[in-house]
Amino acid sequence: MTVRKDPVSQLSQLRSPAAVQAAIDEFVQLGRTKFLARHGYGKSRDFLVRDPKTGTDCDSKAIAGVAFGKQFPEQGPLTADSFSGGEATVVPALTRLGFRIIRIGEDWSEEEVLATVEDYFDMLRAEAAGEPYNKSEHNQALRQLLNGRSKSSVELKHQNISAVLDALGLPYINGYKPRGNSQLLLRKSVHAYVLEHQQTVGALVDALEEVKLPGDKTYRAALVEPPAREVLVRTPASLRQRLPRKFDYAARDEANRKLGRAGEQWVIGYEQQRLTELGHPELFQRLDWVSDTQGDGAGFDILSFEEDAHERFIEVKRHCCK
Repeated sequence: MTVRKDPVSQLSQLRSPAAVQAAIDEFVQLGRTKFLARHGYGKSRDFLVRDPKTGTDCDSKAIAGVAFGKQFPEQGPLTADSFSGGEATVVPALTRLGFRIIRIGEDWSEEEVLATVEDYFDMLRAEAAGEPYNKSEHNQALRQLLNGRSKSSVELKHQNISAVLDALGLPYINGYKPRGNSQLLLRKSVHAYVLEHQQTVGALVDALEEVKLPGDKTYRAALVEPPAREVLVRTPASLRQRLPRKFDYAARDEANRKLGRAGEQWVIGYEQQRLTELGHPELFQRLDWVSDTQGDGAGFDILSFEEDAHERFIEVKRHCCK
């Protein structure tokens, strides 16, 4: 068969899905770096082509150029500088052969983000319950619900979720270490999930924290700098508009009591970690939960110690997040 020498025209002669698959197979076997170096191509800036067999995303221009050589071995592959990749050339050439093209860097839709957040918390639930799960299988199943996202982009999104949880002082999946610079929509979606599933998230925190050593717990993620002092300027009080409503004072008092006790328990755990890190775990044995052993009225809730064994009086302030 005679093939015209103009590179764009040559690319239009690429009509063999088997040749494209052979190029993709070589990419998967060698790995991205070796494949691109062998054939003299750089990384794609805009488009990838997905391997239908493994789900690997491959550099579209390199695959098209190498596939041409697979179809026409007497001509050899097209060189990187002999044709341009992109939406007008490589994308239609590979699409018409039945291959899926992935656009790099496209923002995730709300549906994609919500599906990813749900998947993340499914894995976190399994981890909290001590149930085995496979991250790669989760990744592959999730990608079937997304708009052509790569395996690595899903992993990055999971790491972004870990970063959001870490900023909230919540535990995250060990295999997905926090990475920042997350999409605003993702941060809002994680916050919304936590607020809408407070009982579930609370149970996850309890389960995950219980199996950790004190030094592994996420106390540090909850620490912030002391607030700056501000001068209070008094202004005339405005009249409040009061609306009639019913209160269950007994239920509210019980909820406040539970919240207060939970806050004090958290601080005791933090103090244990702090004293252990300072090299004085024996001081923790002298810690006194005053509000529990003596009741209210002492002016503080917990008696702990500084590094030099001086007493540290702690009053725990707690409130519900809104």
